[in-house]
Amino acid sequence: MAKTDYKTAVQNLLQEAGIEINGKQSWDILVKNENFYQAVFSRGSLGFGESYMEGWWECRALDKMFHRLFRANLEEKIKSNFRLKLLWLKSKIFNQQTKSKALRSVGSHYNIGNDLYKKMLDPLMVYSCGYWKDAKDLAEAQRHKLELICQKLKLKKGQTLLDIGCGWGGFAKYAAENYGVTVTGITISEEQQKLATERCQGLPVEIRFQDYRDVDEKYDRIVSIGMLEHVGHKNFESFMQVIKRALKTDGISLVHFIGGNFTKYHTDPWINKYIFPQGLIPSVRQIGQAMERKLILEDWHNFGLYYDHTLMAWMENFKQAWPELKPDYSDIFYRMWEFYLNSSAAAFRAKKLNLWQLVLTHPHSSEIYQSLRPETFSASPKVFSNERLN
Repeated sequence: MAKTDYKTAVQNLLQEAGIEINGKQSWDILVKNENFYQAVFSRGSLGFGESYMEGWWECRALDKMFHRLFRANLEEKIKSNFRLKLLWLKSKIFNQQTKSKALRSVGSHYNIGNDLYKKMLDPLMVYSCGYWKDAKDLAEAQRHKLELICQKLKLKKGQTLLDIGCGWGGFAKYAAENYGVTVTGITISEEQQKLATERCQGLPVEIRFQDYRDVDEKYDRIVSIGMLEHVGHKNFESFMQVIKRALKTDGISLVHFIGGNFTKYHTDPWINKYIFPQGLIPSVRQIGQAMERKLILEDWHNFGLYYDHTLMAWMENFKQAWPELKPDYSDIFYRMWEFYLNSSAAAFRAKKLNLWQLVLTHPHSSEIYQSLRPETFSASPKVFSNERLN
């Protein structure tokens, strides 16, 4: 196939999204290697991402470019256009791309480490969407998010709380300090367990290296923040079953996760290869089926647009910290991370992705749950036992 066929097809598709090749707008694409066009057709999103990592194209405002791509629904237009489908098929058969030596070495640079997250995230190291209502910066947005969760869980001093997928212990630390609860955090990352244990020292917090399916105790409250997307669609039901099994009859659980508009059983190839292997964004139907006959849905809150703000704040922190981080990472890693954060922000901005918080209770609970109205939310810690903690 002639390279001009791929170039013309890509140019025409991008024009439908308001993006010009070598144009003057910040969201336009500057092509530096003509193999870019064939890579897009032969490898789809994987080729798009890998060609960016290799430096085959540039864009001054990746987030704005991706936002236009998502709004234009180009994937659906390719599926409905016979000529484009034929071009894609021929590219797969006759024009297999080889990967550069640089890309083959990405694995050795993808040992992210805690140092990167310390510089990219807020002081509590919360790696999930912040709650930006009335927040002035990332740190405040994350504190507000943690407080929102505490209030939805109606925490009281002396309660036991299980944090499934506790990360670096940000929520465990906040809940123990501000609400006097005893927290068990579980993670399957040794690095996270080590740092979370250090950060929660002196508090009633235990951080375990443990799979969620191995939990066998009962808790007053259960929280999971940014974990469900990583369990895979075959495990959604077992995840909900664990919550039911570990939650006391009159307990409350909150699950905070990214949600999709459509039911899928695979993730984006580039994201799967470089960012979240084996992950899957659940849909309403998948979550509903997983909860059926297990838990009662009390409240469903969507604030996905706040993930756009969160991701762009992470991107700014990452960019500012790059001179310090650069000795330990490659330029390909920088471009990979840049591609990931900007494309993800645009997906939320275009409402292709959502951020859902579900409040769940045990089916045998005798309590009436009163939902927290977002417009009445106050970011100040509220101890529901009416005691102020010292």
